Amino acid sequence: MGTNARLFWILAGFFFLADIAYTVWSLLQSARPAASAPPEVEWVGTVAIGLTGALSVLIAFYLGRIHKAQGGELPEDRLDANIDDGEAEQGHFSPWSWWPLVLATAAALTFLGIAIGPWIAFIGVSIFIVAIVGWVYEYYRGYFAR
Repeated sequence: MGTNARLFWILAGFFFLADIAYTVWSLLQSARPAASAPPEVEWVGTVAIGLTGALSVLIAFYLGRIHKAQGGELPEDRLDANIDDGEAEQGHFSPWSWWPLVLATAAALTFLGIAIGPWIAFIGVSIFIVAIVGWVYEYYRGYFAR
């Protein structure tokens, strides 16, 4: 995590420098001799790049505090670590389950219904309810019941 925190501090510095460069560039671009108005800052890009830098600072600060609180180092931070050191249990996964595909179809129908017509969204929501119940309870019946 220490490496990640350093990367986000570097990103924050980059975004703040890019914000300054963008602001100066927009001032120079609007101050052409043909324009009679005074130079203006293009606020949308300036604020967006500045907020991206602020978000990088928040993430870097958070990761730095978590790294200090943990006390130990992750395998990614050690130079002598092997690839297998970072391998951990990622949770339970059902490779034979069809419910994620049904859920994705239901979500697609719901969003299509929001974009085109509400009647399609009702169908998508009803399929979603059936699919989420099926996915949650798939280990309570059939070959893999517990």
